[in-house]
Amino acid sequence: MTTTTENTVENTTETPAVLDASGVTMRFGGLTAVRSVDLKVNAGEIVGLIGPNGAGKTTFFNCLTGLYVPTEGKVSYKGTVLPPKPHLVTQAGIARTFQNIRLFANMTVLENVLVGRHTRTKEGLWSALLRGPGFKKAEAASHKRAMELLEFIGLEHKADHLARNLPYGEQRKLEIARALASDPGLLLLDEPTAGMNPQETRVTEELIFAIRDQGIAVLVIEHDMRFIFNLCDRVACLVQGEKLVEGTPAVVQGDERVVAAYLGTPFEGAPGAEEAAEVEAAEEAQSTTSKTSTTGETSTTSTTSPEGETQ
Repeated sequence: MTTTTENTVENTTETPAVLDASGVTMRFGGLTAVRSVDLKVNAGEIVGLIGPNGAGKTTFFNCLTGLYVPTEGKVSYKGTVLPPKPHLVTQAGIARTFQNIRLFANMTVLENVLVGRHTRTKEGLWSALLRGPGFKKAEAASHKRAMELLEFIGLEHKADHLARNLPYGEQRKLEIARALASDPGLLLLDEPTAGMNPQETRVTEELIFAIRDQGIAVLVIEHDMRFIFNLCDRVACLVQGEKLVEGTPAVVQGDERVVAAYLGTPFEGAPGAEEAAEVEAAEEAQSTTSKTSTTGETSTTSTTSPEGETQ
């Protein structure tokens, strides 16, 4: 009796991470704000980024989204290295919000979301000027998608309201909807619950879970530890621009160095207050320069601040 054995070839091809930041370093002159940070975000994950003020969190976000060109390292989206241009990063599939709300205050809620659709619209200048059938079809599709997103965040009934007249919590949600309008595969949220009361924070948490359930990976910066540990699958902690620890919320919560960093208790190799202040000052200076140099460059994710419209 002959026994035939079938050799099964195991498929070892791995799907690339949605985001793969490798060795990202950002220097401002002689000051290093982010040093050799590695971070991956996989499909279906919510990953948190925490750290005390001046830790380099927003600088790292800016490196991921093309606002800053990293001094060293690379950033890849689904296996493709990203160009250091905000609008190209958006086109690739990464959207973001900012710590300070950057809505078009004198535009309606619907118009703000429609701004976020432009990278997914194929119609050019002449099509817009002539307003032919192709343009009208694209315009109708954009309007439909924008209204779907407003329904998703619970603001469809305020589509015609001016953005500046929305309560603070709803402005935060609108900014998220505008970022989602570019159909991203990865959403970066910079302190989405800043200034919110507990009820608004809970609503935001549920919204982020709903976004994840739609197949969009999420990377979030937040200072509210209860929020971040309830929300995230993994958490990374930055201190003085370096990744101190990364793991599950339970692992990070139990790390004595993380507790020390937030309580201000020095640990071996910890930066002093002066060093932290220098990083904050450098980030602020670079942020001001970036806003000035990018004024007028369009981005669906508010990667450039609408001049005169920031609230």
